[in-house]
Amino acid sequence: MYAAALADKAKIFAVAPMLDWTDRHCRYLHRLLSHKALLYTEMVVADAAIHGPRDRLLAYDPSEHPIALQLGGSDPAKLVDAVRVSADYGYDEINLNVGCPSDRVQSGTFGACLMLTPDLVAECVAAMKTVSSVPVTVKCRIGVDEQDPEIALDTLADKVFAAGADALWVHARKAWLKGLSPRENREIPPLDYDRAYRLKKRFPSRFIGLNGGIADLDQAVEHLSHMDGVMLGRAAWHNAALLGEVDHRVYGEPARPIDWNHVRDRMMDYAESWLVGGGRLNAVTKPMLGLFAGVDGARRYRQILSTDAVRPGAGPEVIARAFEEVIGATARGADLGVTAVA
Repeated sequence: MYAAALADKAKIFAVAPMLDWTDRHCRYLHRLLSHKALLYTEMVVADAAIHGPRDRLLAYDPSEHPIALQLGGSDPAKLVDAVRVSADYGYDEINLNVGCPSDRVQSGTFGACLMLTPDLVAECVAAMKTVSSVPVTVKCRIGVDEQDPEIALDTLADKVFAAGADALWVHARKAWLKGLSPRENREIPPLDYDRAYRLKKRFPSRFIGLNGGIADLDQAVEHLSHMDGVMLGRAAWHNAALLGEVDHRVYGEPARPIDWNHVRDRMMDYAESWLVGGGRLNAVTKPMLGLFAGVDGARRYRQILSTDAVRPGAGPEVIARAFEEVIGATARGADLGVTAVA
């Protein structure tokens, strides 16, 4: 179903892959808020997928579909093996990272530095396509360092589409491999949405999505008038409740209030299962911190999750206490101000 939507260039809203953030707990929460958003894993290095603890790295809750696995690597043979391994987990898409600028990624000669070797990226995509039964996509920057984005992005797009890539997600700013931290690379290089728009005009029959600096759904919907997809990262983490409007505003579903009691209860049940398996509560509550940005009671809500969830023996009742701070405020007249198909 997702593959057909991609082939038909149906509009797609996605939550970006973010290291240390879009883990299984984050994705489970996000799926409660949007039934239709495409969710991405954190980047999984090909070597880790092949040789590492596979279930810990690759397993997920079935409710997370549609879900895409992002792989990091630059060795076509290893990426082929990683795709084969991931096939047992039933992902809806495999995405190749050509955009991450971290030192760790650079030391492995993949991520954003692959913008400098578009032929190698194409070779990786072609190899992955030979063994993948689901779409293979690429997420890139518009260029790195002193590259001319007009040349660099066109060259990469030409080569990966010729190699069989099913989609290209463009983070619409350069990455500076030296001199800027990963965080600075998300903030300092100027955004150039027009460059991504021009690429889409060059490839009217190809799926091209946009990422980078999109702060809210108003901006996302505006970009969708130019692009096939939009991808939000930090905005979806820091204000996750905005996902409650995605199914209505992007996919045309009826607008309905989020049932926050339902979200609370599902997260409590999920936390209980995680704890029984030996996990810690704060792993589950970490992505919940941004749920009620700007809402009455949100500060106390965050305090409870931040302090009580890390205590030895902390259980799902911590989530219930935190939610009462905002649900109680709502009962007293505060407005949570979001809708969803619950």
